[in-house]
Parts: sequence; structure tokens; C-alpha cells
Amino acid sequence: MKKTVSNRGLLLAILKKDIRVYSRNMIYLFLTVLSLVFFVAIFWLVPDTIDEDINFAISPPLNELLSEGRETLQAQGVPPQLLEEFDEIDSAFEEEGLALVEFEDEEQLKKAVSGELEVYRTDQGQFLTLDPSSDQKAPDNTTRVNLDIGMSFPLSFLSDAVLGEKPVVTVYADAAVPEEIRGAMQGFIREMVYQLAGHELPVELPAGEMIILGQDRMGDQISMRDRMRPLIAFFILMMETFALASLISNEVLQRTVTALMVTPMRAWHFLLAKTIFGTTLAMGQAVIVLAFVGAFTAANWPLLLVIVLLGSLLFTAVAMLVGSAGKDFIGQLMFSFLFLIPLMIPSFAVLFPGSVAAWVRMLPSYPIVRLLYDVTIHEALWSDSAEYLVYAGLWTLVLYGVGLLVLKRKVNAL
Repeated sequence: MKKTVSNRGLLLAILKKDIRVYSRNMIYLFLTVLSLVFFVAIFWLVPDTIDEDINFAISPPLNELLSEGRETLQAQGVPPQLLEEFDEIDSAFEEEGLALVEFEDEEQLKKAVSGELEVYRTDQGQFLTLDPSSDQKAPDNTTRVNLDIGMSFPLSFLSDAVLGEKPVVTVYADAAVPEEIRGAMQGFIREMVYQLAGHELPVELPAGEMIILGQDRMGDQISMRDRMRPLIAFFILMMETFALASLISNEVLQRTVTALMVTPMRAWHFLLAKTIFGTTLAMGQAVIVLAFVGAFTAANWPLLLVIVLLGSLLFTAVAMLVGSAGKDFIGQLMFSFLFLIPLMIPSFAVLFPGSVAAWVRMLPSYPIVRLLYDVTIHEALWSDSAEYLVYAGLWTLVLYGVGLLVLKRKVNAL
């Protein structure tokens, strides 16, 4: 009497075979373990602190500039009431976010900005400079300060500005300082000269505070470690594409599928088993990594699991496309990079936030990256994520449908 095999029994048999084959592939097994350990270690090694101050150096010291300016202008007969602007200059250098370091001469300032001199801040807010080539060590309870930008003023800067002269100010900036900060500092000097010369700026700003659109992150910047959290989960999902694509490619090339088709197995059994195996493999590793980096909270864990599930299905679909197209290991590797490199692009929008181009938003991986970023960093909930969840679901259905169609045609053609 012929025994009937249930669909569940067929799926379990194929899944056991896939697990056995995967566990015997020492290369991918080693890379899987290595990637888990590596990404978790990298996360905890990345700094979790943010320095929101712009370290700003001037030469000569501010009190010398003010003293020289007052004496010169008083000698020129300038009324004392016109020197009240000097008090505002003193307070301008004490703005929140500016850390002022004063140097006696321009040469010291240049060396400090270029790194030839090391600058340290004490617990009392004082600054010390040390020559790194000497044997002298930094005192205890001090913090190293990296100077972003420095300005060398002529000693007669204030009096020249008031009397209508054109003083020359030299700006020194480290190569890593963004152009917008350099421009802001140059604008700061121009505004100071306008103010001292008694000229109003050619624009008028509305009274009241500046209007911040979106979430104001002043004083609450996101550290590099926090930015790494969604990226790590995304890269783990993406890397499993290689493993599943290799498994599918080997079964197609070695005609394992043809042998299985002799059994009661049908093509849909094979496709469903690969979907379950690939999704479980990618999702399981992503969940492990997210747990180790502290991404799950009591409020976000159901939403985060749904996002990881969508990402796992998406990259399982990509693996089906790659596995059915590759003819050998090199070919499969090339096809993998052909698909994965474009899908990596949205992750850089997370690491370096800013305005995201429209074509980047259209990539299938963008909603997954966006959701991981919003949920793990900004603590977004279901209502905040609905739009991107629908967007990610549509892309997942499209790619999964295409992947199933291509792989099914490949299986039927064997």
C-alpha cells in the first residue's frame, strides 16, 4: 500500500536537509559566527559620547583685544558710551556651543590647530598646552581638546573696526572642519565688524526665537554608537543573502532539485522551504544582534520584529534571484554584489543624515533602513511607522513575487 506524505512532512524534510547542508558549509558557518561577534564588538567599541561644542581658538587673548581697543579709542576721543558695544563682544564669545581657547601669539595658535601642540582642559575650565614631542605628560583630571578652528586678530582689530579701517583677520581651520563651519566663523567676524562700526546688517531677523522645523536635537545629538545600531541589523540581514544564494545555486547546479522532484515533492514545496529557511536564518541572526546591542524595549519589540521580518523576506527574495542566476561561485558572487551594492546606499543616509535624494527613497531597502533608524533611535511607534511599513511591504511583495517566479522557472527547466 502506497504511503501518503503530508505537505508538512515534505517541508520539514527539505528544511532538515537545508540545515544539514548549511551546517556542513564551514565557510559560511564561520562567516556567520564571525559577523555576529564582529558587529556586536564594533558596536560596543564605537564611542557613545558627543562633543557638541565648537572648539574655537583666538590670538591674542580676548582681554588684550578689549583693553587695547578701549585705550586706543579713548585716546582718539571716542565717547565712553560708544564703547558699550565692547561688552556685547565679550558675551558673544560665551555663546552656548562655543569653547574659547586663548593663545598669546599666532604661532602657538597655528601649532595647536594643526596638532603640533596638544590642548587640555582642566576640571576648573582652564586650558593647558603641551608639546607632544617632549616627555611631559598631561596632568590628571584633564581632557584633551581638539581645536576645530582658530582666528588670529591684529591687536588693533577693535579700534580699526570702529574707526572704519579694514583689519586683516587670519582664519586657521583643520582640514576635517566642514566648510559650513568655516563660513559661519567668517560670517561671525563680519557681523562683529559691522556692529563695531555702527552699521546695521542688511537684513532684519524677526523678533523672538528661531523656528526649528522637525525635532530639535540641540543638546541631544545622536552618538555614533546609536547610529550604528540600525546599520548593524541591516548588514546582518543583507549578509545572509550570500549564504542562501549559495545554497540555492548549489542545488540548481548539482541537480539536487531534479532528484527531489522524483519524490512527492512539488516545486512549491521547494520554494516555500527556501523562503522559511532563508527568512528564519536572517531574522534569527538580526534578532540576536539587536538584543545584544540593546535595541529592544518594552514598547518597540513587536514593531521591531515586524520590521526585521519584512527585511528578512526582502533579502530572501534577493537571494532567490541571485541563486537562480549564478552559474558558479564567482558568478553568484558577482550577481550578489550587483543587487546588494544599490541596496546598501540608503544605509549611508542613516550614517550621514541629511536630505535624501528622491531616487534613494525609491530603492527597496530604503523603508527598511528608515524604519530601523526611526524605531531604534527616535523610538517611533506603530502610528509613526505606518507609511514606511506599507512601503516596505509593497516592495517585499514585488521582489518576493519576482524571486519566486524566476526560481520556479529555473526549477521547472531542469
